[in-house]
Amino acid sequence: MRVKSLALAATLAALATAGQAGPVRVGMITTLSGGGAGLGIDVRDGFMLAVRQSGNADIEVIVEDDQRKPDVAVQLADRMIQSDKVDVLTGIIWSNLAMAVVPGAVAQGRFYLSPNAGPSALAGAGCDKNYFNVAWQNDNLHEAAGAYANSAGYANSFILAPNYPAGKDALTGYKRFYKGAVAGELYTELGQTDYGAEIARIRASGADSVFFFLPGGMGISFLKQYADSGVGLPVIGPAFSFDQGILQAVGAAALGVVNTSQWSKDIDNPVNKAFVESFQAAYGRLPSLYASQGFDTANLLLSAMEKAEVSDADAFRAALEAADFASVRGDFRFNTNHHPVQDIYAREVVREGDVFTNRIIGVALKDHADAYASACRM
Repeated sequence: MRVKSLALAATLAALATAGQAGPVRVGMITTLSGGGAGLGIDVRDGFMLAVRQSGNADIEVIVEDDQRKPDVAVQLADRMIQSDKVDVLTGIIWSNLAMAVVPGAVAQGRFYLSPNAGPSALAGAGCDKNYFNVAWQNDNLHEAAGAYANSAGYANSFILAPNYPAGKDALTGYKRFYKGAVAGELYTELGQTDYGAEIARIRASGADSVFFFLPGGMGISFLKQYADSGVGLPVIGPAFSFDQGILQAVGAAALGVVNTSQWSKDIDNPVNKAFVESFQAAYGRLPSLYASQGFDTANLLLSAMEKAEVSDADAFRAALEAADFASVRGDFRFNTNHHPVQDIYAREVVREGDVFTNRIIGVALKDHADAYASACRM
């Protein structure tokens, strides 16, 4: 699928491009089919909403489906760089795909703006001057969950995540801040849907709480099976397992669960309120965490375009580093490794009318930076 953003009228186009230096071609590689498609669709929709709202005629976005396959993602990136001559790449959801694509893309002088995946390998020694993560480093939301578990008095957590880079970062992040014992630790198969064996181990473990990271359909399957099991231990997780699209599928089984996120629809600032309202109007659904990240990624890019030519890599990089845009999160800045420094919230799953959603109950980590920045040498 190819999407080209065009100004609706010549006058609007002239106004929109008056302060901009030149056209930018963006290659968006994201997951639009199969398991996890909802995540990629939300990133795409958030990104394109920001592009449309900007009225900018000097940005072209080429969107392709990676099918959640690393080899497909690499083929798409190669074609976009060699044939489509894109200036910027974005869109990847899954960390294993990011690890397959990002190093090669930045080595060829392209900018990569991540709206989601933030593997530790790209935050520390593997960082690059042309790689920016607009979401988080993978460990961050899990670190906040560990901090929340301490405040809740949990002392013996059972922890599980899928066996891929983000899953390993998740459990590492939780343990970095969690001060209690670990009753059990499991890595599940990526894309797994049957968690009967894992739940049996939780039941027998003597745990007083469960922390899990299972994004997309994996989280839906686990939560439903866990609720039906009657184990009844309190559950903590990152927003990825309790996000807007997932909650509607899980339903009442998720009520009261605390999860952690750098974004929530009830963050009280004008930009976020306008984003939630305009996303709902455009797509007929509440935005998710992923949609907010796509929206911020596009606005970061647009802010850089207002200051510099993408062909002047040093100037364009400096414009990206400045992060001179109004984020839906409020305060936003990049650390020295081009990953965010930001607040991470504890949220509780609630019901608003017929809709399951989240509301902020506190700040889990304030002005938080990732643990790998000191190893980044740019």
